[in-house]
Order: sequence, then C-alpha cells, then structure tokens
Amino acid sequence: MSATTATSRIPSAAGPEAPAGRRDSRDKPQKWGSPFTYFVALLFIGVCIAPVLYIVIGGFRTNSQISSSPAALPDPWVVSNYVNVLKSTVFWGEFANSLIVALVSTIGIVVLGLMVSFVIARYDFKLKGAMYSLFAAGLMFPMVIAITPLYLVIKDLGLVDNLLGVIIPQIAFGLPVTVIILVPFLRAIPNEIEEAAAIDGASRLGFFFRMVIPLSLPGVVTVGILAFLGSWNNYVLPLFILNSQANFTLPLGVQAFSSQYSTDTAKVLAFTSLAMLPALIFFSVFEKRIVGGLTGAVKG
Repeated sequence: MSATTATSRIPSAAGPEAPAGRRDSRDKPQKWGSPFTYFVALLFIGVCIAPVLYIVIGGFRTNSQISSSPAALPDPWVVSNYVNVLKSTVFWGEFANSLIVALVSTIGIVVLGLMVSFVIARYDFKLKGAMYSLFAAGLMFPMVIAITPLYLVIKDLGLVDNLLGVIIPQIAFGLPVTVIILVPFLRAIPNEIEEAAAIDGASRLGFFFRMVIPLSLPGVVTVGILAFLGSWNNYVLPLFILNSQANFTLPLGVQAFSSQYSTDTAKVLAFTSLAMLPALIFFSVFEKRIVGGLTGAVKG
C-alpha cells in the first residue's frame, strides 16, 4: 500500500473539530435577558390579569367579605352566586342573542371580505387602488364616531330593537380589517397555480373554491376569530339599537344586571365573570391561530 493511499485514509485533524464546534455552540445554554426586562413584562402581565382574577374570585365571595377585606381570598368559598346566575333564564337568553349576533356577523364578514379581497388581489381594473385605499381608510373611522348617523339609518330601515340592526353594521365595520389582512394572503398565491388550474379546465369560481380558500385558510381563520371576538364584546352599537331586555346581548346584560342588583356586588361579579368567560376561552384556544395568521399577512 502506498504512503499516499494510507495517508488519504487517515482522518484529518480539522475534520472532526468543525462538527464538534458546531455542537458545542448549539449545546450552550441560552443567556437570560435583563432582569429589568422580565420585571417590566411581569408587571404588564399582572396589570392585565389582576382585574380579571379579582372579578372571577369576587364571585365566590359574599358581600360582607368584599366589604370587610376587598383584596382577600374567599373564606369560605361561596358557589351559590354562580349557580344562581346559571339558573337564570335571562342570562341564557342574552347568551343566545350574543351567540347569534357573533356567528352571523362573523360569517358575513368572512364571506364578503374573502370575495372582495380576491377581486382586489387577483384582478386588474382601473379603480383597484382606490378601492383598496377606501378599505384602508375605513380603519381610521371607528363605529363610535358614526353611531348617530348609523342609528338614523337603522331607524329608517325599521331595524331598531332588532338583532339585524346590530349584525349589518358590524359586518360593514368589520370588512376593512378583513380586507387588509386577506389581500396579502391572496396576492402571495403564485400565478402558476392559477394558470395550471385554468389549463385543467377550472373556472374562476372553481379556482376560488378549490385553491384560493384552502391556501388562504390561516388568514380566513384569523379574521374569523377577530370578527367573533369583536362582535361578542361590542357594547356601544347594541346600546343604541336594542331596547327590550329580551334582545339584549351579554355586554348589555351585564350593565342591566349591575343596575338591578347594585347592592349585591358578589352576584354582579359572578354574572360579569360568566359573561366574559366565553370570549376568554375562545381567545385562549385560538391565540396561536391569530398570531400565525397575522404573521402570514405581514410576510405576504
């Protein structure tokens, strides 16, 4: 065996060291950030969570406990406040109204927003930029500013004290956010996919239903979640439109319940906790979907 062949079989000294160096850099523990940064973050978390915890825990107390020691834990824990609220037909009626308004508003916002976004993102026409700018400008006009003329329009349509009088404006005011989020998703779909679908005989509608909707599903889920939460927590519009308690949504129900049982603080806290619990659960379950959808919109 020649010396050259033997030497070639001997592993070089530099060969094993590079992977080992890479492994060492990967195995190094990550350094913790500044303690001040963590302190500020925990402080903000505490400011956000503390009121919610106080309301939830306060529902397990009696009025005497709240008066004697407002910041103490329940001693003993009282479940009757929550049980009485759950037995109330008023609560479940307002819950059903909120659910109907939120679901119908969400479906309308997602369906109409997806169709408008598809036209803006995939079609070329003269007023395309103006239409997109119009939806972007809609973000600068919250519902509170237009509540008086909006009420007059709803009154002329005969929708006062009607759930449709809340649903239709919520769909209209929810479209700008939906369009702004969905347009980047639809623009990011390669034109080659649309061309291949056309070669296979798919129409514009076929491409929309078979390709566009599945590919833009993260954005659709995101705008659906945001629309549902915004509708569920809406207070100003139902306050102006709904008059009878039979049509009240939960935010209005909390206000009416607080006025009716103003002396029973513990029961009011229990009602408030149960009213905000569905939105908290819904947001906690779909939080990653919201972040992922917004990230995709920014990248698009």
